[in-house]
Amino acid sequence: MLRFKILASVVPLLAAAVFARNEITSVSHPCIALGDTSVELTSLFWTAGVHVAFTDDVSRATVRVQITDDADAADFAVVDDGASDEPSACQANPATRLITIAAQPVDDGPVIYLSADGPADFRVYVRSKTFTQKEAAALIVGAHGPHPLPLQAASL
Repeated sequence: MLRFKILASVVPLLAAAVFARNEITSVSHPCIALGDTSVELTSLFWTAGVHVAFTDDVSRATVRVQITDDADAADFAVVDDGASDEPSACQANPATRLITIAAQPVDDGPVIYLSADGPADFRVYVRSKTFTQKEAAALIVGAHGPHPLPLQAASL
């Protein structure tokens, strides 16, 4: 009888674990391919190699990203929601760089100031149903490494 109780309590836990694992791995996250490397946003904080944060205070930012309305002026543009021409472009591989968006700066990670005005380290154009402006900014900053150069004061 004890074995039956143990079995009855373990089976639902195993089913929940399998369901949770499938749920985690099947969720599609914004991703870009850069040569042999892909950069992907993840909601699993502990798996990310780069943690970016956002700020509304330009003095706390280490990277400025400008949202532009001109795709030709952008360093990074997201304009289509269709399937990639390269079906394996964003599949997980050892070279995949995982990025997460943190509520607060973590481990000297980049702190992004997102605005419509310049000057900026990167310019982003986003017209997408799957990418937000924040996600596009996080991907482009994360693609350029975990330690961007500090902002330089502008002078005339």
